Amino acid sequence: MNVEKQKKVIVGISGGVDSSVSALLLKEAGFDVQGIFMKNWTNSAPNMECTSEQDFKDAEEVCDQIGIPLHQANFSSDYWDKVFKKFLSDHHAGLTPNPDILCNKEIKFRAFLDYCLETGADFIATGHYARLKGDGNYMRLLRGADPKKDQSYFLHQVLGEDLKKTIFPLGELTKEQVRSIAQDNNLATSMKKDSVGICFIGKNKYNDFIGNFLGKKPGKILDENGDKLGEHDGLMYFTLGQRQGIGLGGIKGKEQDSWYVAHKDIGSDDLTVVQGSSHPLLYSDGCYVDDIHWINEEVKEDFDCKVQIRYQSEAVAARVSRSNQSYKIEFNEPQLAVTPGQSAVIYRDDECLGGSIIKDRISKIYYNWAENRGYNYQAYG
Repeated sequence: MNVEKQKKVIVGISGGVDSSVSALLLKEAGFDVQGIFMKNWTNSAPNMECTSEQDFKDAEEVCDQIGIPLHQANFSSDYWDKVFKKFLSDHHAGLTPNPDILCNKEIKFRAFLDYCLETGADFIATGHYARLKGDGNYMRLLRGADPKKDQSYFLHQVLGEDLKKTIFPLGELTKEQVRSIAQDNNLATSMKKDSVGICFIGKNKYNDFIGNFLGKKPGKILDENGDKLGEHDGLMYFTLGQRQGIGLGGIKGKEQDSWYVAHKDIGSDDLTVVQGSSHPLLYSDGCYVDDIHWINEEVKEDFDCKVQIRYQSEAVAARVSRSNQSYKIEFNEPQLAVTPGQSAVIYRDDECLGGSIIKDRISKIYYNWAENRGYNYQAYG
């Protein structure tokens, strides 16, 4: 946090321990700190539990302890229009979206950032586990020091220009250190459990929540040969590589290995499953993405890098190249469950260069299988 002191910093206070410690560290460092509790969601689904009221109470208590003012700002309309509608439409299209990435792009580092700057802030701060490094005209996004908590994956759609106005106080800390700081200062949130999963779903079960908005669209569960094994309530409730929640137990004449989702066919609503995590239909040699969002300067030539295809998965060696109007990412080794709708995020050492949404997987085995099964499938690239 080698930024000029006495600058005004507005911290996004969520009511959790990470944002609480972020605010505390900034206050101790001599900044003029204020907190804003972002209201991003209006709970309109029946029988759904929303934690925002308790979160706001926790935020109020911890800000009183730290000695900083707390205000509320309502971004629920922006969230609905720019994040949640996209989340639903992607599910309808058979994709597996990650709304937290879009929330960072459209809400925290656009609507919230603009709001704070308009009210006189010099910087915003959040409790993300990521680091920033100024390099000439650029502000570079680096992985957080804690590899178990690094959140740079979720931040790859943010603009470098906006990162110049951002502070990540927890970037050099581990989660254990953050908890320790909170406990040493008797913060009200010191023992509060971390939120897990998508922010607006909270404690609710994923399928129960989205079922309120998407309903059901039943189809058949098939094995790779097209034999019917069962039925499902809708392709939107499944993702490639999924093992749990398929609803298939032991089936007569089949091996007793676990079932995994290998294909979702939008045209027929067929869900194809295979047995065993090593099944070749689950693996891809690469993926296609549309225009890559570059945090700073665009890399115009083909290049080698590391690519991360889901949060907390290992970044793997790959090569990125132009392919017609899209980009082609080829892995050095085949990867499990490359999933359209998720993000392929590009790294050079610890620096996050940017990324894009996965449009399609690259797998000759998969292409040949789809053609033989009679699915109207065309490779994206």
